[in-house]
Amino acid sequence: MKKRQSFRLWILLIMLSAPASFCRGQDAKPPRAVTVTGAVQHPLKLSAADLSGMKRTEVRAAGKDGKTHAFSGVALSDILEKAGVAMGPALRGKNMASYLLVKAADGYRVIFALPELDAAFTDRRIILADREDGQALPAGKGPFRVIVPGEKKPARWIWDVTALVVGKAGE
Repeated sequence: MKKRQSFRLWILLIMLSAPASFCRGQDAKPPRAVTVTGAVQHPLKLSAADLSGMKRTEVRAAGKDGKTHAFSGVALSDILEKAGVAMGPALRGKNMASYLLVKAADGYRVIFALPELDAAFTDRRIILADREDGQALPAGKGPFRVIVPGEKKPARWIWDVTALVVGKAGE
């Protein structure tokens, strides 16, 4: 009798310590984050929780479906400033040759010149979005997506963003 009770207790302990996704037979996925590296003073690894604690920005833009959607997230310029990238008055001279390479999980990449992101140069706010029309980004488009309002072709609306890499042309 004691053997049976010990065995049941052992099985119960294993089940309680197993992740819920394992018990349901699903692959456990670690929380996603976006890394900010390259020519930065402070490399970052930003989770959804980190982004939710930063200054939020909402932009309205027409998606590929032709309908206008409200996207919310954090301005790329704010993320770069947090990483210590020269923005605002410091974005001049040699820094004008700086760029941002955005990488997605599937290998897709896009580039922005830093002045395209800086409020001192443009009124357009390019954001790293995590919400669309008040909801988390749909499956296959998130958890993080760059939204570029005003572009005629949404080729730089990169989804499933994993990394932001700052570089300098000629280096």
